Amino acid sequence: MKNPSPLIKKICSVLITILVPLALMMTAIRLLITPLYPQIEYRMPGFPADSYGFTLEDRLKWSKISIDYLVNNEDISWLANQKLDANTPLYAERELSHMLDVKNLVQAMLVAWFIVLLALIVMGFWAWRAAWLDEYFRALRRGGWLTMGLIAAILIGVAVSFYQLFTVFHQIFFTGDTWLFLWSDTLIRLFPLRFWQDAFIAVGIFSVLGALGLAFLLPRPKKA
Repeated sequence: MKNPSPLIKKICSVLITILVPLALMMTAIRLLITPLYPQIEYRMPGFPADSYGFTLEDRLKWSKISIDYLVNNEDISWLANQKLDANTPLYAERELSHMLDVKNLVQAMLVAWFIVLLALIVMGFWAWRAAWLDEYFRALRRGGWLTMGLIAAILIGVAVSFYQLFTVFHQIFFTGDTWLFLWSDTLIRLFPLRFWQDAFIAVGIFSVLGALGLAFLLPRPKKA
């Protein structure tokens, strides 16, 4: 396969560097969108109990159903039919509307995640066949360093004012105040602010571990 021109390699190198943080962070997010994360998080020291009565078992049951909805192919009626008891739905209409928005966001992220990973794999194969693996690995390493810089900024935001960071995130991805709920609402009882604060930190840790691997463990060009 013909070696690409320096300009094409430069463009690909920049693209790879930009895609790496997206790949690492979306992979970390996908790891958390499983019932395993609540299993760990609800047992963390100091995690707030539900003052309205959910036990640990209740939270594990209903959080699993909620997470399953985000990644399955069911429509919102599936979640609407979930009931705390014979007369009490799991989520009110406003909460269901937000969960639909969240599912749409998650599903879009999963598609983007697949595209980003596929693009990196295809360019890696091309780099191998066209003999520009050194440049490919160099771009991956730069992407690792870029990821660490972005994660450092995010974690500083978590430390300074997580609520402000959380608010900005929702203002970007959701319309108006559709993400604001009462303390007594099921969404807040299952997923209080601490749940999301720790999730941001976990995404940061997983992403940094991946970034460190790229920055320090990838093969380097042999010295002449």
